[in-house]
Amino acid sequence: MQKTAIVCVTNDLSTDQRVHRTCMTLQKCGYWVIEYGRLLPDSLSLERTYFTLRKKLWFLSGPQFYAEFNIRLFLYLMTTNVDLIFANDLDTLPAAYFAAKLRKKRLIFDTHELFSEVPELVDRPLIKQFWKKVEDHILPKLPHSLTVCESIAKHYNRAYNIDMKVVRNIPNYNTLPRTKKNLFPGKKIIIYQGALNVGRGLEWVLDAMPLIDNAILVIIGDGDIKQKLELQVKTLKIEDRTQFVGKVSAEKLHEYTTSADIGLCLLENKGLNYFYALPNRIFDYIHAGVPVLATRFPEISAIVENYNTGTLIDHYEPEFLAKNLNDMLTNPMNTDHFEAVAKELCWETEEKVLIEIINMN
Repeated sequence: MQKTAIVCVTNDLSTDQRVHRTCMTLQKCGYWVIEYGRLLPDSLSLERTYFTLRKKLWFLSGPQFYAEFNIRLFLYLMTTNVDLIFANDLDTLPAAYFAAKLRKKRLIFDTHELFSEVPELVDRPLIKQFWKKVEDHILPKLPHSLTVCESIAKHYNRAYNIDMKVVRNIPNYNTLPRTKKNLFPGKKIIIYQGALNVGRGLEWVLDAMPLIDNAILVIIGDGDIKQKLELQVKTLKIEDRTQFVGKVSAEKLHEYTTSADIGLCLLENKGLNYFYALPNRIFDYIHAGVPVLATRFPEISAIVENYNTGTLIDHYEPEFLAKNLNDMLTNPMNTDHFEAVAKELCWETEEKVLIEIINMN
């Protein structure tokens, strides 16, 4: 009889490519896969080869949301046929851990970030303390855990004397054509893709846009600070230089990214989570043949320097940012080697570690 894996995540499933790839790998390992998340008013439709379940919740954010989500997830896991529970990030772990413990089922934990150090918790000590206690109580007891980069793995391994593995958030090798479409005639494209949350450096780039020649900033994604960014655009009167796209399908994202001239990955040093970060867009830009302007943090630098895929900076005044962006636009780097890098840095190679964990007894 085919085994069932339930993959748990607090987002709406539509743009989380790491979790999608995880589900595909579980299918490859012979599991019937159920992906469990939440339904939002603006959630995109899904077409997946596995079963997806999105719950509409009363609360959209805050402690009430996390409590409601975990209670409902726990009840689902306790009443549904399951052999393997796959918990993504700390905010699904309480329900997943206690359900797995009570039902004596396998649990794999995949943390995409150093959750108790995320910027949203920096100025909220009580909430940060709560999530730290969840880590302290549960992580030492987990037999199988993984994360997205070596720095986060080493942090948890030192803190809890565990053996957290690394599976980086890297795209599948993409055989789709890297065709550069003329999406904005006569304009160079600077692209940001990802969540619109604090600490992503977008405010810095908007301040620099009036000084950048013949270019448009394309912002793909949604998040907590979108309205703030839109107000900043109006204040700076750069509506003609900025385009908010919102959430898009993976296919549409590929079209935008491959048409870009520069990709952005600028992070503020708001705690260890960002300092240790290795965002998936670093690899998305490589696979699209697009050089990156990125923050000189250790994990990011290791990729950008070792593979020569962009420019690293460590301060962000508007004039300095504009100079770097103008230089990258007027003297574009040779990206002929990006194809070879993409073949090396791909999910087909990276998932071998995940398959080994999934297939453990």
